[in-house]
Amino acid sequence: MSDLQTRIEAMHRSDIRIAWGFVIGLWLAVIFVALHTWDLAPSAGARVLLLIGGAMILIFNTAAIMAMLRHYREDRDFMYGLDIKFLDAARAAKGK
Repeated sequence: MSDLQTRIEAMHRSDIRIAWGFVIGLWLAVIFVALHTWDLAPSAGARVLLLIGGAMILIFNTAAIMAMLRHYREDRDFMYGLDIKFLDAARAAKGK
């Protein structure tokens, strides 16, 4: 595997870890808020409505990040190759 491919793989793996970290953080935050505000809801109907809203946020945001990661995988070589090219050029310009 070439140096460029190794760097592309490393950047891609890093982006995947960060994206899933955000997903897990979102799930934990929504669950935490739901548990700690449960008694503040004025009625059972309000609780159901809040649960549905929270579930929709979790589902749509998780699906969006999964779609983003799928797109990254499809265009990985182009996107990360371009990033690496510009990073290397910026590093070379700083070194002068």
